[in-house]
Amino acid sequence: MKIVIIGAAHPLRGGLATFNERMAAALQKEGNEVSIYSFSLQYPSFLFPGKTQYTDEPAPNGLQIKTVVNSINPLNWIKIGNQLRRSRPDLILVKYWLPFMGPCFGTILRLAKKNNHTRVVSVLDNVIPHEKRPGDTLFTKYFLKPVDAFLSMSKEVLKDLRTFTDKPAVFHPHPLYDNYGAAVSKADACKHLGLSPDQKYLLFFGFIRKYKGLDLLLEAMSDARVKALGVTLVVAGEYYEDRAAYDAIIATNGLQERVKCFTEFIPNDALRYYFSLADVVVQPYRTATQSGITQIAYHFEKPMIVTNVGGLPEVVPDGKVGIVTTPDATAIASAIVRFYEMPATTWHEHILIEKKKYSWELFIKKLLSV
Repeated sequence: MKIVIIGAAHPLRGGLATFNERMAAALQKEGNEVSIYSFSLQYPSFLFPGKTQYTDEPAPNGLQIKTVVNSINPLNWIKIGNQLRRSRPDLILVKYWLPFMGPCFGTILRLAKKNNHTRVVSVLDNVIPHEKRPGDTLFTKYFLKPVDAFLSMSKEVLKDLRTFTDKPAVFHPHPLYDNYGAAVSKADACKHLGLSPDQKYLLFFGFIRKYKGLDLLLEAMSDARVKALGVTLVVAGEYYEDRAAYDAIIATNGLQERVKCFTEFIPNDALRYYFSLADVVVQPYRTATQSGITQIAYHFEKPMIVTNVGGLPEVVPDGKVGIVTTPDATAIASAIVRFYEMPATTWHEHILIEKKKYSWELFIKKLLSV
């Protein structure tokens, strides 16, 4: 088929771009002709909480990326929509994660479908966002109307979708992020990051916002039981909000030596070092749908501690590939203690079994079936 993906791609950075590029490669591997219509402007600078939206890493090989979509310019939406109407792709794929994108995507799709040929499938990160804003419902409804079918990457999002529409929809979990290279030894990872290989390490990875619950994990680190373990927390990811509250928890509880912060954006080629040093990846989220961090952990075959929110328990079987707990500092501390009380050999066999469920081949098969 002739397929167009609308969404972030190089030189934009982050998980959205990585997902779209990996999806394009998987679709091309199945013999499809694929192009990505990425953003010339994804967010106005005042809406973007990070330092930069762009990467200085090289573009992925073998992908056709057109940097043409302006998320805030209606004239651009009309132009791109008419281009797609004339070029007649068999399928347009759109990853939906934020109502802000609803007007842009909804307009482009309406115009593209006037050729009476193109079909549209959306891969849903969220339908109801983590952080609510005025206009969310209106923008989401506008986006959903021209979409023919949906693939939701968590059962909770599929349930949310049903409050808006009864169009065809399927569930399939987030596939592996398997494009970050191979793991390295703990010794090599620690050398690269300037850390001691003799320590036990927890890893919190990803951008930092309130719903991600890093404050809960920091409070868990001050629990006497966790202190007795002698573990160190590595925080790797960019602040998307004021860091003062997190620094205050660290200072108040004397955690300066037990929390190592790498709070710049982590480029793709450095990511493997953080996961390779970790004993366990911790996701102390207050709310969630699904998480790409889980699938990076699977790629590097690392056990996880996750909270029982959204789709996280669906992909982290408790006591097999990790521990599921509640979004509470004391409960997270108990989960950390439980993890280190269990034999290290507990996890790996089950991780290998579960990992097979998240191949891109299975994801693409389900995506095209809808």
